[in-house]
Amino acid sequence: MSDSVKRLAILGSTGSIGRQTLDIVRALPDRFRVIGLAAGKNLALLAEQINEVRPEFVNYASGNREYREIPAELASSACQFISLEDMACHVQVDVVVIATSGKIGLAPTLSAVKAGKNVALANKESLVMAGEIITKEAALSGARVLPVDSEHSAILQCLDGEKQKASRIILTASGGPFFRFSPAQLAEVTVEQALKHPSWRMGRKVTIDSATLMNKGLEVIEAHWLFHMPVDSVSVLVHPQSIIHSMVEFVDGSIKAQLSYPDMRLPIQYALSYPERWPNPRLPRVDWNKINRLTFQPPDFTAFPCLGLALEAGEKGGTCPAVLCAADEVAVELFLSRHIGFADIAEFVGQVLAQHRAIANPTLAEILAADVWAREKMLKIADGDS
Repeated sequence: MSDSVKRLAILGSTGSIGRQTLDIVRALPDRFRVIGLAAGKNLALLAEQINEVRPEFVNYASGNREYREIPAELASSACQFISLEDMACHVQVDVVVIATSGKIGLAPTLSAVKAGKNVALANKESLVMAGEIITKEAALSGARVLPVDSEHSAILQCLDGEKQKASRIILTASGGPFFRFSPAQLAEVTVEQALKHPSWRMGRKVTIDSATLMNKGLEVIEAHWLFHMPVDSVSVLVHPQSIIHSMVEFVDGSIKAQLSYPDMRLPIQYALSYPERWPNPRLPRVDWNKINRLTFQPPDFTAFPCLGLALEAGEKGGTCPAVLCAADEVAVELFLSRHIGFADIAEFVGQVLAQHRAIANPTLAEILAADVWAREKMLKIADGDS
């Protein structure tokens, strides 16, 4: 195999980011070799992917069960079943794409950076929960954590080549489908409405987080760790057109922005090709003849309290961000299963955070314990037992 071919492990291959990563692989077949695939729930699609790319390693998990042998549907495949952590640090893997959502991405992310692997990270929760631990391990091993989020990819591109540190980061947000809604209207939002994002094609969890603006709050904390910026130096600006993906302001007042058509394949490819840029005719270009205006406005913290909760958790630090992630993950699951309303997500997450006794500078064990506590507390609150 040529040294120029990057060997990938794609964790979360059947989800939105995983599928779009494979789109990039198909568009640039001479650049990549898929060594490992990992997925949950969608066994049929995983089987199709295995037949297409013929990976060496596979992992499949359904619910709380991680299979230790090949399911019957994959019995004809010649790949080896290994754990997510073993796949992420395997000697044959060059780049690990963490495309899972929720806490499940934390352990393989740590495994990858400890082994010195570059990580294309779409899993916000890993850095939000354990950003200090992950960034320290990456610094020790020489691993690079390369963001897949369009906002953080934009910041990375704006900072490239700069010798001085930025003074401020400005994360843009589409505002989601409800950014003009009143609190009364938000209380009536249905699952179907919340899953219709106006700009992006994403998984169910991140789509709901985008609708509540929790996603943007998590991105602030993520930017804090990725770019070594204080939380209060990262601000949010609503930009419904989703053409400017984020901006960086420098000490002289100059501002750099990254612009592109809203398509997740572009930041995915940049994370995989970094520090190079590769031509890909399948990626869409901005048609400036069809863009009449680019608008901006501050977020409405009253209508979207999840953003404020996330910023507060990020400022407090310690185990608060882990509790935020865990409580939100359970709340989103409860909303998607129609056990709670849209407005209840922020209300219940706020109650969990208010009852948490934060631990400063936590160990990984303390972070995981806080995660378990928050999940149990959220379920009790949702059942009316606060």
